Amino acid sequence: MKTFSLLFFSFFIFNCDAQLKTNDAIPLQEEAKNYRLETIVDGINNPWGMAFLPDGSMLVTEKSGVLFHITKGTKTEVKNVPAVYNRGQGGLLDIVLHPDYAKNGWIYISYASTEGEGEGGNTKLIRAKLENESLTQIESLYKCEPNTTKGQHFGSRIVFDKKGYLYFSAGERGNHFVNPQDITKDNGKIYRLNDDGSIPKDNPFAGKENAKTAIYSYGHRNPQGLAIHPTTGSVWEHEHGPQGGDEINIVKKAANYGWPVVTYGIDYDNTIISNEQQKAGIENPVYYWAPSIAPCGMTFVTGDKYPDWKGHLLVGSLKFQYLELVKLDGEKIIGRQKIATNIGRLRSVIQAPDGYIYIGVEGKGILKIIPN
Repeated sequence: MKTFSLLFFSFFIFNCDAQLKTNDAIPLQEEAKNYRLETIVDGINNPWGMAFLPDGSMLVTEKSGVLFHITKGTKTEVKNVPAVYNRGQGGLLDIVLHPDYAKNGWIYISYASTEGEGEGGNTKLIRAKLENESLTQIESLYKCEPNTTKGQHFGSRIVFDKKGYLYFSAGERGNHFVNPQDITKDNGKIYRLNDDGSIPKDNPFAGKENAKTAIYSYGHRNPQGLAIHPTTGSVWEHEHGPQGGDEINIVKKAANYGWPVVTYGIDYDNTIISNEQQKAGIENPVYYWAPSIAPCGMTFVTGDKYPDWKGHLLVGSLKFQYLELVKLDGEKIIGRQKIATNIGRLRSVIQAPDGYIYIGVEGKGILKIIPN
């Protein structure tokens, strides 16, 4: 019996050590001070999402439930914003403009809502128009169900691809052994919709009995980054792992990204979630972070303002409080570099139409990165 116990303990420690191994394949370079930071607006505690209007003004979501319209550094609270379920990681989340906003005026917003089945809340997507500093013509597009009082893993980011399809993400709401792998259930998914909220006829599970037909990919944990690759047009996503195993993925139709069947991380109590890191039928990440950086916000650099960054990817880190430049060669990650070290919990990052990069930092507000 003692021999068995010793063997079991050794096996457990071996597996923990294997799972905890640092991913040092691409070392993180220290930042190059080739820029300065300028505060555009302060007094926003948790700037979750940003969108630029054609006149150069900005809409910023504050997780607590306030939508700000910022014009030349002045904040105005937008009225008639739906009530949000502000609990844990839930609240007022992402915001984007329709690609043809100049003609149709549609604004898309995701947030945690109490509407629907069950107590608590879950991720919801709406669209609306902005008139006289108030949201009007609000339309519900999608609501994840059922609600739960758990405070974690709402997602949520929104992006339009080059064909005009809308993608948005919803985390697995802490129910990782059920939701992510089940296409008859919401959560732990990337969804694809038409711009009016209808389901595209070629969605992978359209017509499948009991399936949530808005699903485009599944097996996700908590996706808080979505961006369109400027050359290929593919949808890139990043998501939180537990301890270790934050991932960057290229989203593919009907693909399974594995959570929690495979993972490069372990649970917060140091127990093993899965002994498998790769498996047939499950997509491997383009890159994974170990230790976790807690990624949030994501954008490709396409303008000429930052020559050394052009063609690469920017990802915010909540845990280590910097912006990470993820260097690419096509769809392969070849380097990593810190930007804005010790800036604070970096919640959002966006490239404005004028080519400048703006970041949303918890407790500080919106900052602009200006090249030297």
